[in-house]
Amino acid sequence: MSDFTHLDENRQPQMVDVIEKNNTRRTARAEAIVNLTPEVMTRFDGSEIQSKKGPVFHTAILAGIQAAKKTSDLIPLCHPLPLAKCKVTIDKLDEARVSIRTEVVTDAKTGVEMEALSAASVAALTLYDMCKAVTKGIIIENIRLIEKTGGKSDFQA
Repeated sequence: MSDFTHLDENRQPQMVDVIEKNNTRRTARAEAIVNLTPEVMTRFDGSEIQSKKGPVFHTAILAGIQAAKKTSDLIPLCHPLPLAKCKVTIDKLDEARVSIRTEVVTDAKTGVEMEALSAASVAALTLYDMCKAVTKGIIIENIRLIEKTGGKSDFQA
């Protein structure tokens, strides 16, 4: 038997059976660090970067929320979940980098880690897309789960 829950006894892919689990409050927080470069950050006015495509941070936040809502469409074995909360924030870290933080909450039979990570990933990719006209040197440095609660075990990085 495999330690991977997404493989059946014949080592074939499967969606995890959660039918016998109880609905519980599930939360997850994730983060992505994006090095936008000093060249891009010189356009930061203290709250936003305006581009020809529109407000950069606001667009990335909306993209992150949309990604969390569509996670099961993107990741084949991920259960579709009703999200009760999805929050995405972007904060300046220094003269080159920003932190994208996400928080996702549901009352369900399975966790929302993938939704939180998807939100952080797509928000980071949106920052890249919105700012690539200035420089292609943008680096998405780190995407990670910070914390999860609910279910069999909790996790904190």
